Amino acid sequence: MANVENLTKLLEDAKKGRYAVGSFSARYTKLIQPIICAAMETKSPVIVQLSEKEVIRHKVGVKEFADAFYRVVKELNPQVPLALHLDHTKTLDVIKEALEAGFTSVMIDASEMDFADNVAVTKEVVEMAKRYHATVEAELGKIGTNDFVETDTDEELYTDPKEAKEFCQKTGVDCLAVSVGTAHGVYTVRRPKVDYVRLEEINTLTEVPLVLHGGSGVPSEMVVKAAQLPEGGVSKVNIATDLELAMLAVVGKEGHLTETELNAYDEETTVKFQKAVQLLVEDKIINYLQSANKA
Repeated sequence: MANVENLTKLLEDAKKGRYAVGSFSARYTKLIQPIICAAMETKSPVIVQLSEKEVIRHKVGVKEFADAFYRVVKELNPQVPLALHLDHTKTLDVIKEALEAGFTSVMIDASEMDFADNVAVTKEVVEMAKRYHATVEAELGKIGTNDFVETDTDEELYTDPKEAKEFCQKTGVDCLAVSVGTAHGVYTVRRPKVDYVRLEEINTLTEVPLVLHGGSGVPSEMVVKAAQLPEGGVSKVNIATDLELAMLAVVGKEGHLTETELNAYDEETTVKFQKAVQLLVEDKIINYLQSANKA
């Protein structure tokens, strides 16, 4: 389908242009449309994503999500570059299901394994994805959650630049999620930080675009700096929690909903939460990612 592609050109252009492409976790099929509408309004490339954990938590099927994505694309006919990405996934069967359903990019998260096993599993996914002309993201280092107190041992979890170089060379991965200080979720106990020196060193040693996870709640100036480092920074930033919080604020709920529960809201409420999410994504694109007018 026109304008739906893998991550190769999106991230190459971002790296050259010193901006980042947002990879927004819709989590629900009803949040796909506002993400794409925001990209159209701001003339920005965008990535719509769903993770294995979100499939389980929100009870939304991989194929169901892909079908909804392509329906929205057909209806809106957006003239901006789009990608459909499978975020953090550990199960090869889920990755294969996503590729067969039309996902143009997948992430294998074997970061909890030792280095050799991470290489082996990632390499297997790279070979699998080639058959579908899809790109592969992997993770090296431990990108934690934010519900722990920051300690002096945090750096032990960070991505080692020399290991990153070896990992990319051995796997042929298309982009790499690095651990440089951010965390998944909402920052409550710990404050976000980015190790810019480490980030530049990884970028210098590797030739693949780098990915920053845990983008929700990180101050915009930190992300802008991470994308515009002189020696190269991040080209893709994952943003998830902020979108769901915007939707939940409209419907007056806390925690998580299932796909069925969100679909049960009437049209008036649906329009309201979709608009809230669209405005949030537009703000992230313009002030955070610097990707407006880059389509």
